[in-house]
Amino acid sequence: MKRWALVAACLLGAAALPGCAGYYYGEKYGPTLGTTVDAMLRGNLVETSYRATDALLKTVVLDPAQPVVVGTLVNVDRPSESSRLGRIVAGQIAGRMVQSGVLVTEMALRDVPVVPRDQGELLLPRALREALRTQGAQAAVVGTYAVSARQLYVSLKLIGPPGNAVLAAHDYAVPMDEDVRALLAAP
Repeated sequence: MKRWALVAACLLGAAALPGCAGYYYGEKYGPTLGTTVDAMLRGNLVETSYRATDALLKTVVLDPAQPVVVGTLVNVDRPSESSRLGRIVAGQIAGRMVQSGVLVTEMALRDVPVVPRDQGELLLPRALREALRTQGAQAAVVGTYAVSARQLYVSLKLIGPPGNAVLAAHDYAVPMDEDVRALLAAP
């Protein structure tokens, strides 16, 4: 009886090895651990953006009568350039905020990148600071992303106008699938 238990344990361990290879070396070597979760997230950037926005909104109370502006997410390595990925994720964040009862002022801020300083701080461009002031906005959503071989890492911040205070922050990663690569490659 113990011998069969040992054989069963060895077979189970051998069956798990392709999953480990996929985790460390990518899907071409086997499925990743948590394949069901990965499959749900793959190809669903909208759902991932919605969950990230929900997490951001959980940590702060916003006045529903005052607007929030949403800036384009920028590549941390090229902060002065905009991308389709940065614009579409910003649009998804704005949409989810509206669905959650937050007043979002539609402005041309999707093309106003947020410039990270050398120390990792975010420097709000003049246009974004001006929009916060003139629109009476209580906050702005800004963000950066970094590309790796297997993941796109995203960092969101909800910035308040007095002194560019960070009111809330949320970080997450998205698997690098064909859709994400296409959004990054396009102008």
